[in-house]
This record gives sequence, structure tokens and C-alpha cells, in this order.
Amino acid sequence: MRKCLPNALSLLAAIGAVLHSTHVLPHELDAQLDCTSNAHTFIASLQSDQYIEPQPMHVEANSVNAFRPTKGSNLTAFGFRVYAVLGYDQDDALFSKGSGLAMTGSLYGVVVYGTSEAVKTHLHDAGSDAAVHEVMPLIMTAVLCKAN
Repeated sequence: MRKCLPNALSLLAAIGAVLHSTHVLPHELDAQLDCTSNAHTFIASLQSDQYIEPQPMHVEANSVNAFRPTKGSNLTAFGFRVYAVLGYDQDDALFSKGSGLAMTGSLYGVVVYGTSEAVKTHLHDAGSDAAVHEVMPLIMTAVLCKAN
């Protein structure tokens, strides 16, 4: 009995470590940000895999939806941690409408923690055609793909 308890505790600790380590691995969005897809495909995939919340945390006046990553999803893009996932596709019921004039076409991307210069460098090195827009100087940058 004395040997069983330490062995059982060791086994439980090992199982816990394996489960915890697999949950911590980042889910990289680099490949999806090659700007060859559309907002519906990008957002629907992340929702079905439960990487982002099903409802947007914010909807811009132009109807661009911002989705919060789910707890523990650990999303990254080009080595930067993702703060929000963005998307809008004209006339697509997946996206909530904003209070202003909706944009035309399709837009998708992410907002990451990082400077615009650092993000531009990583995008260039990866060969991505995504556009970079500074959201908050020295703190957050948007990486966007747009199709008309």
C-alpha cells in the first residue's frame, strides 16, 4: 500500500504535465494570413475549432467584427500573441452589422501585441502579402487581408 500511493501520485503528476503541455502550445495563424482566403472561411474555421468566441466582442461602425480568442487558445501570428481576430464579409450572416455604412468585400486578420516595424519585418520574412496597420503605437498592430 505504501508503494502504491507514491506511484499513483507520480502517474497523476505525469498525466497532468502532459495534458498541460499540450494545451500550452501556440496555435499559429501564419498560414491562414497568406491573404488567399476570405473572412467567412477564416472566422468560421476558428469558431468551429473553438479558438475564438462565437460572438464578436466589438463591432466597428463599418461592420468589421472583432472576436476574442477563447481562454487557453494561445493564438499567435508570425510569432506575436493575438489580442483579437478580425473579420467581415459583405452580406454574410456570420458577421454582425455595425451602426454605419458597411464596407464592401471581405476583410480578415488579427490584432497582435507588437510594434508595427517588428510585425512588418516578420511578415516580410514570411512572404505574407498582408497589410500592417498600427493600432496603438509600440503596443498593438493589425495584420489584415482584404479582398474586394
